[in-house]
Amino acid sequence: MSIIRITPSPEPCVEAGWQASQYYLDHPVDRDLVNALRPLGTLLVLDKVRQPFFKVESHHYIIKGLLGDDSIRVAVHRDHTDETQHIIQTINDHE
Repeated sequence: MSIIRITPSPEPCVEAGWQASQYYLDHPVDRDLVNALRPLGTLLVLDKVRQPFFKVESHHYIIKGLLGDDSIRVAVHRDHTDETQHIIQTINDHE
């Protein structure tokens, strides 16, 4: 899987000290990608709802999205933007 584009999130959160971005993927989010993100933080999966949802939380970032969608949202605290490189590598390394 590869990230094909990163754009600023349409939902502002800068005032709270966070920078959010939308990561567009070359394949839809699947359960395997969610499991690959598991080591990055605490994982929550709601798969009994109409559109299954996941969220990975760490002290410095939050990753969330819908299974089957072609993008995920990543919010990183402004003092830890270097963490995005690890997130990007994890997603791009996922096959």
